[in-house]
Amino acid sequence: MRFQEYGNRMKKGIGLAVLSTGFGGMVAQMLLLRELLIVFSGNELSIGIILANWLILEAFGCFFLGKRAENTKNKIETFVGITILFSLSLPAGVYLTRILKNILGVSIGETLGFLPMLFSSFLILLPSSISHGVLFTFGCKIYSMFFNRDASSVGRVYVYETIGTVVAGVVWTYLLIPYLHAFHVAVGLAMLNFFVCFFLLLPYWKTGWLQKTIMGVSVLLLFFSGYLVFAQGADKLHHLSIKTQWKAQNIVHYQNSIYGNICVIENDGQYAFFLDGIPSIIIPIPDIAFVEEFVHLPLLSHPNPEKLLILSGGAGGVINEALKHPSVELIEYTEIDPLVLKLIRKFPTPLTENELNNRRVRIRHIDGRLFLKMTQDKYDVILVGLTGPSDLQANRFYTKEFFSLAKERLNEGGILVIGVPGSLTYLSSELGNLNGCIFNTIKSVFPYLRVIPRDGVNLFFASSSEEISLVDGTQLVSRLNERNLKADLIIPWRIEHKLHPGWADWFLERLERNTQKINQDFNPLGVFYSISHWNAIYTPSLRGLFRWLEGLNLRMFFMLFVIFITLYLLIRSKKRKLFGSGIPFCVATTGFAGMLFDLTLIFTFQVIYGYVFAWLGLLVTSFMAGATCGAMTITSVLQWIKNDLKFFKKMELTIICFSLGLPFIFLILQPYLDSPVVFPFLKILFLVLSFISGALIGAEFPLANKIYLRDGTNLSRTAGLLYASDLLGGWLGGVVGAVVLLPVLGLLGTCIVIALLKISSLIVVTGQSLGGIQGVNS
Repeated sequence: MRFQEYGNRMKKGIGLAVLSTGFGGMVAQMLLLRELLIVFSGNELSIGIILANWLILEAFGCFFLGKRAENTKNKIETFVGITILFSLSLPAGVYLTRILKNILGVSIGETLGFLPMLFSSFLILLPSSISHGVLFTFGCKIYSMFFNRDASSVGRVYVYETIGTVVAGVVWTYLLIPYLHAFHVAVGLAMLNFFVCFFLLLPYWKTGWLQKTIMGVSVLLLFFSGYLVFAQGADKLHHLSIKTQWKAQNIVHYQNSIYGNICVIENDGQYAFFLDGIPSIIIPIPDIAFVEEFVHLPLLSHPNPEKLLILSGGAGGVINEALKHPSVELIEYTEIDPLVLKLIRKFPTPLTENELNNRRVRIRHIDGRLFLKMTQDKYDVILVGLTGPSDLQANRFYTKEFFSLAKERLNEGGILVIGVPGSLTYLSSELGNLNGCIFNTIKSVFPYLRVIPRDGVNLFFASSSEEISLVDGTQLVSRLNERNLKADLIIPWRIEHKLHPGWADWFLERLERNTQKINQDFNPLGVFYSISHWNAIYTPSLRGLFRWLEGLNLRMFFMLFVIFITLYLLIRSKKRKLFGSGIPFCVATTGFAGMLFDLTLIFTFQVIYGYVFAWLGLLVTSFMAGATCGAMTITSVLQWIKNDLKFFKKMELTIICFSLGLPFIFLILQPYLDSPVVFPFLKILFLVLSFISGALIGAEFPLANKIYLRDGTNLSRTAGLLYASDLLGGWLGGVVGAVVLLPVLGLLGTCIVIALLKISSLIVVTGQSLGGIQGVNS
């Protein structure tokens, strides 16, 4: 009876430990992802890099370290020790992330290149990811000690861990993000894990000195973490890390919202607002040269601007300059994050008070592109307060689809104004490609386009009226005097200098050497050229690689597919016994497909809505919920599947069909995205598609374990090898998909590459079954 009671207690403890492992892994992943995104300037493509590094490190821990589970004598004690290491590594990872730029010698507001992103995220994630990977394999072994000792135990651990992950995603989105800062989350998670360790060791506390020692350490850490949470110790760590991160600047406010991070620095009455680490608003004295040229040159180019629309970046000078034009009757200003304007009001200046409280200014707390979709009003001038397609959120305002939408919202003779990074001294090939791509995209929509080359940011004026091309410096000076504008730098000689035709001729001549491609919503080349430009500055050693990547196309991937299949058939004809590597290869390609399905839906959500950060947790949670259901379903019927290899091939074929169908869902819906009927239901569609893709990926793992275990491989080794293969494929999908496939090939091309890869794995499995494996099933 006592032995049965002991066994039941251990089963509860192990179940709780596995659920806690899944919960902690998801929270740790999202927490470090959020902190790294701030350091990486909010670039969504770094999401793929971060997730990829997390996966490859988990794979290392799972396979190379986790396989020791078979030979370790004190398995539960080792599991507890690794859990403690995982718990302690998370607060350390948050602190290191915040001081990362100091370690690398990078200035505040400076963007990191691709290689620093890759290596720094790898090192910061290393202790948390590896230890979490080890916990999965140890969890499988410990679970099998008290439950079934077959393939179903691996599937059940996978399911329980995923359930913990799903719960974590919901808690993260609706509780942790809105109410707690990073150190509260990290230390609170550690406290939860220390309690689980105590509960797991409780039946062993009289066994020996090792168990007593580990249990004592768990209790001490439990009380210490509780002290940090409830005695404001976590708050002190939070403020210390921020002070170190911002190099002792006078930080008057630091806060995360569902849209990103905002830090406000004050110096002698001058406030700088950093959004995800990038200086975005400076008050009360802004960048006068840029603000005046950005506002006055297009408004003076219009004969009578009455109604203006400013999409982001209006507060802090732009609105103030626009209000100087006496003909302006209404300025509508959109800003997606209400916290930005709330903080501007919290630190008032005469400049911003005049802007935000003027009766001619109407403020909209909404995404600018969504507002353009919803409104039926038309405007004389639309100003986009961004400085280039540096990420997917910004790229939405530089695509052919956006320009078409803006054209519909302009009055006759109306002007669209955007900025693109530029230079008057040297237009590199990367910068030329970026400007050329946006230039060609605008020209595909607007018949007339004028470019004002500048140092820092080139100004593009697009219109359906030829007047934008014909107006010269003399006319602008005349309008400047007629309107009696009071400006610091926009004076007659400067206007004539800026509009001198020699600048435009020089710029257009340089563009002839560069790309003729067009930037689109579902093929965001603008983001790729922007990444290429910044990497040429911060990581010049990769210039050749990015130039080569620019030339990638689907033909090359079709050729690689043909070469791979040909080589496989040749090798198979001489060496038929390849089954041992076939299943891991299939699992790796499924991991690759799963990561890209996830990234594709995340990026597509950002393209349509523009605030993926608020939904990132839900999208990942939906994917993991699907993986749970898929794994649970297959695990529950695993013993009744007679011809498991045939069933496995059908699952491979289903993933291929899904990858080919996914892009067409959005391409078919694209003409109706502006519809007030379709638009609200798209979020549900995203969750459904995330769930389905997760179910397809999760369902394959338990079945792959059953097939692979037929060779007599031990349980821990099988779990470690296939889990590592899954994570390795996910790592490749994250890096290659985020940096290359999605920006260069777009939505459709990326999904075709996924399909080609899965067709390859299907051919491998089919070929092996013809080589004798099918006989094992019959």
